[in-house]
Amino acid sequence: MTGPARHRRVPTELAALAAGVSPATIRQWVRRGKLTRYGPRNRAEFDITELLDVIRTTRG
Repeated sequence: MTGPARHRRVPTELAALAAGVSPATIRQWVRRGKLTRYGPRNRAEFDITELLDVIRTTRG
């Protein structure tokens, strides 16, 4: 039996690398409401599952 899904979060630079975009694009996605930013002000983090969904949607 498996437990609840754990949300894995990655920093901006790793999110950008995984998405094949620049960190500035990750920040744009946040401003446009496509991606949720987590973490304190000086350490943005992004849920990897949500990021993958955004990538799939963006690339159609």
